Amino acid sequence: MPVLELLQQVNASAAFNRWCGMEVTQADSGSVELRLPWRAEMGQYSGLLHAGLAATVMETASGFAAATQCGPQVLVTQFSVNCLRPAQGVAFVARARVIKAGKVQSFTQCDLFAVDAAGAEKLVANCQAVLAVGTTPA
Repeated sequence: MPVLELLQQVNASAAFNRWCGMEVTQADSGSVELRLPWRAEMGQYSGLLHAGLAATVMETASGFAAATQCGPQVLVTQFSVNCLRPAQGVAFVARARVIKAGKVQSFTQCDLFAVDAAGAEKLVANCQAVLAVGTTPA
């Protein structure tokens, strides 16, 4: 099964991802793109994308990117988010890539872009993540 199709199935199996509306739009070995369409209930008090959801989509994209090289059993152990500018748009696109895939840990980087009505993108946040490889939930 192609990696894109597999990740789309994994994404669809997660109730929270479905609630958020995250879509896996691209996937290759070591890279993944997720799209998050804007909905008003995703906003914080001034109508911008809540930083928690920005972190969520980047963490998910990072995990999916790591899974393309390390297998499906990966678990984020640490991630750091930088909010670079107000996140406002009709959609948000997270692009994650593997920096180093190891047998025990994988390191990823992710950028989050706000997409306006004309399709133009602006970088609004980024994230670095460390994922444990071969981890199964307790």
